Amino acid sequence: MKIRLVCSAGMSTSMLVKKMKEAAEAQHVEADIEAVAESQLKNHLEGLQVVLIGPQVRYLEGKIKENLEPQGVKVAVIDQMAYGMMQGDKVLQQAMDLVGDN
Repeated sequence: MKIRLVCSAGMSTSMLVKKMKEAAEAQHVEADIEAVAESQLKNHLEGLQVVLIGPQVRYLEGKIKENLEPQGVKVAVIDQMAYGMMQGDKVLQQAMDLVGDN
């Protein structure tokens, strides 16, 4: 599963990516997870299945959905509580639920 977290290039999202990768490994889920700035998202579209948007940039949701949902990419804002608590397992589950891979 290819997942991109969109942020304003903040450190907290890269910490969350690390936690998500640990959760994926523990659950034996093959996942390619990276954090990217919204301006770089266009360089990460090949094979992309899920885009999760950091709560601090939720205003980007409409624009990203408009561009990516027609291509079959699932888009959602990261659950704010899971983001704040850096719960990589819950955010990974959110991504898996979006693609129906649970």
